[in-house]
Amino acid sequence: MSSLQALCCGLPLRPLPENRGRWPGVPHAPVRTPGLSPAEEQLALRNALRYFPPDIQELLAPEFAQELRLYGHIYMYRFCPDMEMRAYPVEQYPCRTRAAAAIMHMVMNNLDPAVAQFPQELVTYGGNGQVFSNWAQFWLTMTYLAQMTEEQTLVMYSGHPLGLFPSSPGAPRLVISNGMVIPNYSSRMEYEKLFAMGVTMGVLMCSGVYRSSQPSQEGGGGAQPLLLCAQLTVLNAGRRYLGVQDLAGKVFVSSGLGGMSGAQAKAAVIVGCIGVVAEVDRAALMKRHEQGWLMEVTDSLDGCIERLREARRRKEVLSLGYHGNVVDLWERLVYELDTTGELLVDLGSDQTSCHNPFNGGYYPVQLGFAEAQSLMASDPAAFKCLVQESLRRHVSAINRLAKENFFFWDYGNAFLLEAQRAGADVGKAGADKTEFRYPSYVQHIMGDIFSQGFGPFRWVCTSGDPQDLAVTDQLATSVLEEAIADGVDPAVKLQYMDNIRWVREAAKHRLVVGSQARILYSDQKGRVAIAVAFNQAIARGEIKAPVVLSRDHHDVSGTDSPFRETSNIHDGSAFCADMAVQNFVGDAFRGATWVALHNGGGVGCAVPCGDIP
Repeated sequence: MSSLQALCCGLPLRPLPENRGRWPGVPHAPVRTPGLSPAEEQLALRNALRYFPPDIQELLAPEFAQELRLYGHIYMYRFCPDMEMRAYPVEQYPCRTRAAAAIMHMVMNNLDPAVAQFPQELVTYGGNGQVFSNWAQFWLTMTYLAQMTEEQTLVMYSGHPLGLFPSSPGAPRLVISNGMVIPNYSSRMEYEKLFAMGVTMGVLMCSGVYRSSQPSQEGGGGAQPLLLCAQLTVLNAGRRYLGVQDLAGKVFVSSGLGGMSGAQAKAAVIVGCIGVVAEVDRAALMKRHEQGWLMEVTDSLDGCIERLREARRRKEVLSLGYHGNVVDLWERLVYELDTTGELLVDLGSDQTSCHNPFNGGYYPVQLGFAEAQSLMASDPAAFKCLVQESLRRHVSAINRLAKENFFFWDYGNAFLLEAQRAGADVGKAGADKTEFRYPSYVQHIMGDIFSQGFGPFRWVCTSGDPQDLAVTDQLATSVLEEAIADGVDPAVKLQYMDNIRWVREAAKHRLVVGSQARILYSDQKGRVAIAVAFNQAIARGEIKAPVVLSRDHHDVSGTDSPFRETSNIHDGSAFCADMAVQNFVGDAFRGATWVALHNGGGVGCAVPCGDIP
């Protein structure tokens, strides 16, 4: 059994750990199909072996070559640690700086099997949101962090630790870049190849900066960032589209109960509506049910519709998981409308991982889950055709419902973009390149909140003590209540009140999975005041260990992504990435403890960062 001390002593080479292969009983990433040439396969193998001395390379080469053949990537399963992977209290990490210990706390949280979507493949969420490319990188990074002083900075290059470089106490301790592929090669196909060769890494927004906060399937404190975003989105969609403050008896339908999308069911409960969420992977659905995120589950489409009708009639608060394909669910809702005249859904969206539709992010309605996985690996071209046909059917059903009093939005997962590429009817007359028939959640809903200067404010109590989180919850809500009492604009007051409600509901619903973490949305005034309150509480000993503060891709200027964060920018700059790059540079010299710049495979650039008060 490894220990935290052992994790910080470099790669275990003499003797080599036993190769236990893939663990049974945990989810694993779908087989990747990067389409490497024989020469590229040799290059991928050489790149993986460069972490090891020559005599060890001879032993590992056949094993790594087999991993590449079987799984489309070299994960180095032999080096997956045999200790419990979780966020340990910060004082237990053998480090020379508190910042390094806090970073290690966050790294291990992202790889906690209760948090990570595919823990052995180092994927936190979204199907391809990598923390590292392989396990050698994990060991080396932990070793560098243990050695780092306040006058050094660890530099990370798409999962690869370049080493410790001289810096100063005021400089970041950690600087990260991920997926920075030059524009002509920044495509999904090239990313798959470059990742398989071990030279770049797709991380989505949160995984590769080690400060995610999703549940079992994104790390840190439960699915709170996506849950809060989902709550605010559904709540404000009701206000905008339905003209109501109370969502009792209203029905929200969506899909996906994996990493990012798992928040939708719980958000429906918190806002007081009926949430019906489809999921093709039974393991993911049952995990959410066991965690309490889903109140009920069903395998029957008839049963799903019957239960939906009953809850709607009684105005129950319900989260119902349907084990099946969401296209079947949408088409059944159309059938009910056309045959009975009854519209059973009010609000709808989609949270499949459509940014990665042909590698497990979207499953076609024509096949069962296991059949689809098999075809994905054996015949990627045929699988792609089925996915695109399924997307066309998906949109057709939504279009029929939208002729009634039903409202749909894109959740920033590239659903409408991929549907357009598949030939689905999502066009909008006179629209610019970022607009479709249906708006993104930023354009119509969250954009109104962003325009007031509100953005995500995350924190993680590195003591691991739930009492510290309770103290921070109380401090944060008190700060916002005091701001309201002092007088604020009515629109700001509404957002403060939504977030006070959120923090209290989050504590009541026990949303923490992994590290002791929370998130809320606030403007600059609120965030500064909350951070000061945390610092003062640490100084008084009311909070026992440092608190990691961080922001994410929803923060003002944090991301350039034309179909999401910058989709409502109409001066032509939605496709430019200067804003994110300038944000990254500015955060670095204004005192952030760690900063990261991500390229999202042609869909956007993001700048998550963290700080430790």
